[in-house]
Order: sequence, then structure tokens, then C-alpha cells
Amino acid sequence: MIRCTRCIMDDSSDSYIRFDENGYCNYCTRAIQNIGKIYFPNEEGQKKLAELLSEVKKFGQNKKYDCIMGISGGLDSSYLAYLGAKWGLKVLAVHIDDGYDTEISKLNISRLISATGFDYEVIKPDPIQYNDLTLSYMKAGVPNIAVPQDNILFAFIYKKMREYHMQYFLSGGNFALECILQRGNTHTAYDMDNLIDIHNKFGKEPLDKLEFLSTSQRNVNSRLLGLKSPRPLDYIDYNRDRAFRELKDYCGFEYYGRKHLENILTAFAQLYWFPKKFGVDKRTSHLSSMIVSGQMTREEALRQLSEPLYDEKQMEDYISIIKRNMKISDEEFEAIMSAPTHQHEDYVVER
Repeated sequence: MIRCTRCIMDDSSDSYIRFDENGYCNYCTRAIQNIGKIYFPNEEGQKKLAELLSEVKKFGQNKKYDCIMGISGGLDSSYLAYLGAKWGLKVLAVHIDDGYDTEISKLNISRLISATGFDYEVIKPDPIQYNDLTLSYMKAGVPNIAVPQDNILFAFIYKKMREYHMQYFLSGGNFALECILQRGNTHTAYDMDNLIDIHNKFGKEPLDKLEFLSTSQRNVNSRLLGLKSPRPLDYIDYNRDRAFRELKDYCGFEYYGRKHLENILTAFAQLYWFPKKFGVDKRTSHLSSMIVSGQMTREEALRQLSEPLYDEKQMEDYISIIKRNMKISDEEFEAIMSAPTHQHEDYVVER
């Protein structure tokens, strides 16, 4: 195995990684080149943020909302909501309750919404059809088993933006904690051809109670409504530890563990599905991003990488919840985990 000498990305499960004569990988090299192009943790960022907020508020004049935000219960979306309240934005906050929110996530969302005073709407997908579709992705052996969750959430977001004639979806996506993401083992959440083919092959339930968003629908909506999805966290010096402290002081926000662990299904995908099925440790991307944004040393990242991926008892509990919700036995779950892997392209994909 070769590991980058600047970040901690490696070639153990990545055919896209390349190293230069210094041992630096293409991921951190490209990310560093993007500082000052898409990430502005400086005065330039302050100016860009001021311009964005002025634009959003101007659009929202005489409207019920300035913008919409997705709230997962995780740090990025929660911190953005906190900043939105601090900036005086009229925000419609939306959340997908897929039956897999952790207790700490539920508490964090409740406290955040109470503190911000934002209007808050929740989409609760039909549990039988939703779990059957997610199980279909697991049976298909593909990497991105979060497609149903992501697609249904954004279908709801776009629906609300049409309903309230909104133009701005403020995204919690950011450079500071996400500038490095291993290529491969992924697929767009909007490929309805892929979703339908996987469901037809492995699903048992109909999909008539679920609302989806296709790539073409997304593009048409974006053009007709002039939808914009800026990332305000790229215009500030976004620091993870400081953000947690500010949220705790603001509404009693509690730390839930590493990135993406606010949802049981997401935690399972990140910590169990990817490593067990594809040999991918997502921590390398997350920790490497923090190295690039100056929030962590390489030595500290390697130390964290040496820690166990997950708490055994907690993961057992999570898997039990997944089995119960998806109505599968221990034997069926083990069969899924031991079955051959596939890429999304092994099934029908949109052209």
C-alpha cells in the first residue's frame, strides 16, 4: 500500500489515485490548488458572503422565505442553520425522517429549530416502500445505498421550492471538511433508470407512495425557476471544533461522533458497508480534508485512523435496527454482506 506523504489518502482501494515525485497524491494537490478558487476563509470570503446574503434577502423581499435549507442533524447543515439565523435569513428548514435518525440527532434538530425559530417541514417516506427500495440497493451490491434517502429528500426540497417560489437552496456542502473525496464507488442519486432497474431486479414492494427526482426533472426545475445552490460555508473560515462549540453554546447541540454519523443508515454505510464490501475507509477522505484545511496534522489524522472504525456494540444495535426495519433475518443479512459486489454501471444507467 502506498500512502500520500502530505495527506493520508492511499491506493488500497482506489484505482484513481496518483502520486508525484514527492509522494503527494492528486487529491490533496488538487484541493490545495482550489484554495482561493472555491474556498475563501479570508476577507475576500467576507465580501463574497455579504454579496450573497444581500442577493438572497433581496430575492426574499415580500416573500415568506428567503431560502430553503436541508437539516440532517449533522454538523454542517446545523451550523449553516445557526449562521442563517444569525444573518437574519427567513429560512424554511426541511428534513427527511426515514426512521433511522439517532436519538442524539433528533434532540439536536429539536433544539436547533427551537433556537432558530425557523419554519420546519419533514418528509416521512412510506416505511415499507422506502426500506424495500434501500434493501434492493443492498441486494444489488452497489456502493451508494443512500440513493433512496438522498433522492427523496431532494425531491421534497424541489417541491417546496416550487411551492413557495424560492430560488435559493443554501447547501451545507463545504471545502473545509469535504475537499477530498475518493473517486469511484459512487453514483448520482438522480439516475432514475438505475433506481428502477435495481428495484425491478431486487424489490418486492411498489414505489407508488414515494416521490423521486430525476436528472431531467432537476435540470428543468433549475432552468425554469432559476434555482441556485450556493455554499456559504466556503466563504468563511469553517472550523469543525469551533462550530461544535458555537452550536453547543447556542442551543445545547451535542457531539454525535464522526462525520455522517447522525443517521443510523448513513453510519452503517460509512463504517460497515463500504469497508466490508468495498474495502473503502471513508475516514481517509474526511481526515485528509481537515489536513488540507489546516485543522489537523497528518500525525493526528494517522492516530485517528488507527482507532477502531466503530464501537462493536453500537454497530450491532444499528444492524439490528436495519434488519428489523427491512424485515430480513440474520442469514439474509449475512448473505447480502458476503455476496459479490457490483458497480451501479452493472445495471441500467441513464444515457
